[in-house]
Amino acid sequence: MEPSALAKLLDQEAWALLNALPPYEEKLAMVLSERLRAKGFDPEVVALVLTQSRLRAKAEAKFGPFADGMLFTPAGLEQATRLVVAAHHAQRYLAAGITTVADLTCGIGADSMAFAGVGLKVVATDLDEATAAVATVNLRAFPEAVVRHADGLTLDLAAEGLTDGTGGIYADPARRTRSGKRIFDPKAYAPALDDVWALRSQVPAVGIKVGPGIPHEGLPADCEAQWVSVDGDVVEAGLWFGPLAPDGPGRSALLLRTEGGQTLARTYRGDGIATGTGEGESLPEAVDGVEGVGRYLHEPDGAVIRAGLVADVSRALHGRLLDRTIAYVTTDERLDDGEQVPLATGYRVLDTMPFGVKRLKSYLRARDVGRVTIKKRGTAVTPESLRAQLALKGSAEATLVLTRVAGAQHILVVEPLGHPGQPVAPLTSPPSDSE
Repeated sequence: MEPSALAKLLDQEAWALLNALPPYEEKLAMVLSERLRAKGFDPEVVALVLTQSRLRAKAEAKFGPFADGMLFTPAGLEQATRLVVAAHHAQRYLAAGITTVADLTCGIGADSMAFAGVGLKVVATDLDEATAAVATVNLRAFPEAVVRHADGLTLDLAAEGLTDGTGGIYADPARRTRSGKRIFDPKAYAPALDDVWALRSQVPAVGIKVGPGIPHEGLPADCEAQWVSVDGDVVEAGLWFGPLAPDGPGRSALLLRTEGGQTLARTYRGDGIATGTGEGESLPEAVDGVEGVGRYLHEPDGAVIRAGLVADVSRALHGRLLDRTIAYVTTDERLDDGEQVPLATGYRVLDTMPFGVKRLKSYLRARDVGRVTIKKRGTAVTPESLRAQLALKGSAEATLVLTRVAGAQHILVVEPLGHPGQPVAPLTSPPSDSE
């Protein structure tokens, strides 16, 4: 967004128009645009307010009702932290005794809003002038927050009161180019990851948001690397240093689940047993063949998988991996760890068969299955292609898991635990090997 466009949007009449618009509907946008122009509104202002209305509607998934009072840029919304996650960031700083946070790459101000919302003093900076202005608007209700159009790395940390033990640093480096292409090399982040975590020599309490695909190799040995999921979707990873990592270095997963307007949270660090292949390390148990598949299948949460804690979950469930390279765990008993947020989604295994389209098609048609949910891991088969090949027309539903079992491609017919729906009758004899 250009500064001139933002100035027009912040004009009293334009701001009033934006806040008076009905909930955004794509199919009605053109009609509404023509109606507003017919009433004499500046066409550029109409375009700006409708764009903001569209972005606000999209932002509800991250900000809930707060989105209705905020401004956004497309790039800023894309990278902005979900408010439910930002609240957990803020709690880390509070628990560490931090009173002032420098948000070095504030973007549209999502994390700064959470910091200020729990009473922390915030110094927020952004290199882009319009983005800094948008953050200023979004932080207007928090007098303890100040936004500056500046390079956060040039802040005088001592002058800002950040080096006395009560200050903390937070950064969310840009991970996309101006054209929107995703950046995977941490050294190419803006600012570079090395430059940000080097600040811990001056301010020990440093937190950095990174992409969930960041490799484990090369991460500083003194950080807690935590992967975060919301309702099963992995949304980010964070690197936490010094007092922001009270349990010490390592990898963890934060699982957040929203239910009835409330958010349930669970943090999992695993059992601490090494799971590599080096001498003296402990490998998780895995099945030797299809006969080792138990009555239940467990799919670990995505944050658990990204954190490399699948083996830990397998041991916690007293289970076995379907394959040493696949994140599926099988057990003989239905287990409940007593937590409101489970580490894995559970399924009852109804049948198991080697992969084969004709075999599967015959199996499903014999059970009047017309709709399938297809999950996959460790296979090149795409659900869309398989559905087209199956061409099912029945009335029942089934859930299929395409994966490897002890190195061989198999199909598991499963039923979600707790939501059985219309179960598929298991085979009384193995399916035919004929294709």
